[in-house]
Amino acid sequence: MTTGRTLPMSVPAQDLPARVRIHEVGARDGLQNEKSVVPTEVKAEFIHRLAAAGLTTIEATSFVHPKWVPQLADAEDLFPRLADLGGVALPVLVPNERGLERALALGARRIAVFGSATETFAARNLNRTVDESLAMFEPVVARARTDGVHVRGYLSMCFGDPWEGPVPVHQVVRVAKALMDLGCDELSLGDTIGVATPGHVQTLLAELNEEGVRTDVIGVHFHDTYGQALSNTLAALQHGVSTVDASAGGLGGCPYAKSATGNLATEDLVWMLQGLGIETGVDLDALTATSVWLADRLGRPSPSRTVRALSAR
Repeated sequence: MTTGRTLPMSVPAQDLPARVRIHEVGARDGLQNEKSVVPTEVKAEFIHRLAAAGLTTIEATSFVHPKWVPQLADAEDLFPRLADLGGVALPVLVPNERGLERALALGARRIAVFGSATETFAARNLNRTVDESLAMFEPVVARARTDGVHVRGYLSMCFGDPWEGPVPVHQVVRVAKALMDLGCDELSLGDTIGVATPGHVQTLLAELNEEGVRTDVIGVHFHDTYGQALSNTLAALQHGVSTVDASAGGLGGCPYAKSATGNLATEDLVWMLQGLGIETGVDLDALTATSVWLADRLGRPSPSRTVRALSAR
């Protein structure tokens, strides 16, 4: 979709998905990394504007203890303000059974758990070993499945870790398969510090397939620390992946990994997908206007190159 633009010109490439579902993470993964707390009414307006731009999966918030992520302490206040967004999937992050109970009490129908492929990040983020975190997730996933709630499994540090360095592919595959064996409906592979390269992406995807994790349940979540997010996304698309995480305006990072910079900007992703002739259902101009609107409220320009280029016209 577009409003008056003729670029980018659509030139389809062979053997790519006809449509990509964008899993928008700006309202959760993006805003949780802000130094100041964004007002609840601004968050609600942001999510409504994202939905109006055509995004159909918008990660809304996180039901973690406010002590750990004070930027998202208003989850109970925010989530009811989104009740009018029928037809929009609104996943929420839950760390444990208590978080799940809070989410279910408000009517959440899609949740996500957040695991790590490395021991150091598991200790810093969850205060547990990798296997202890999987054990913590087991009753959460089981309860959600019993209640008919969709479960996404996030796996961070899939391509590199700031403390441990390179992460062996077989190590990532073991934890990914364990998450799926718990009963997760989908798996998001996180390049938390943005060190992945295209060959690494395709090798990991192939190894996951060999261990029985289907491509159609996999999403990819790239950070643009070294400018590789779009090339890594294209590598995943060439493998058949059709779910891509992105953050409006390129917001985000990770509060537990200081070397993690912004997420792949949704606008940059949509520009590339439109040029490839891949459907997203997103109005790029409306999305760009939304990111400009939010940037004004955050007091700084968007890091997205597409936002900057389109808003300067």
